[in-house]
Amino acid sequence: MVANLDGGNLYNKYESKNPFVKLLIKNYFNNLSKLLIPVKDEISSSLDIGCGEGYVSQYMKNLGFDIEGADISKDIIDIAKYLHPDVPFDVKSIYNLVYYNKRYDLVMAVEVLEHLNNPEQALKELKKVSNKYVFISVPNEPLFRICNMLRFKYVYDFGNTPGHINHWTKRSFKLFLSNDFDKMTLKTSTLWLTALCEVY
Repeated sequence: MVANLDGGNLYNKYESKNPFVKLLIKNYFNNLSKLLIPVKDEISSSLDIGCGEGYVSQYMKNLGFDIEGADISKDIIDIAKYLHPDVPFDVKSIYNLVYYNKRYDLVMAVEVLEHLNNPEQALKELKKVSNKYVFISVPNEPLFRICNMLRFKYVYDFGNTPGHINHWTKRSFKLFLSNDFDKMTLKTSTLWLTALCEVY
């Protein structure tokens, strides 16, 4: 299968009017805050790579983090700049972060790795450009696909969102991360698995 490298959200859950989706997103952001606020004083710079339209970047900015957003798609970055003019955005590839010769105290990849042909390489790249922390979130499988099926989406693909070529359960996600990180805090946020990993 070919990964979706076009960037952006297939379904813009951040702008959804559906009360259930709004509740899920609120819960996700609450869990994000619980992981990151306790270490905020240690973080003077952060990068949201694969930022899409920039909603998570803006949320982090609102929390008081010094954040940059980046995505592989120039078109998507143009949208992010329009929607969130107070956040700096740029076009970057998750596979070549070292090339830009910049390091951050926190590097985030929110719903990115499930789209990649080589998530292992991406994970190593995230670690190389982080001074302290790497935050990652991916869909919580198989629950994510089950919920798609319940809303009659992607039924012929058994609920698999187009572009998702990697799938993790909580157990397999922990095993995947443990190849590169010895210390991590994992939380389940209903449809998503989140992890704050420490870099040594």
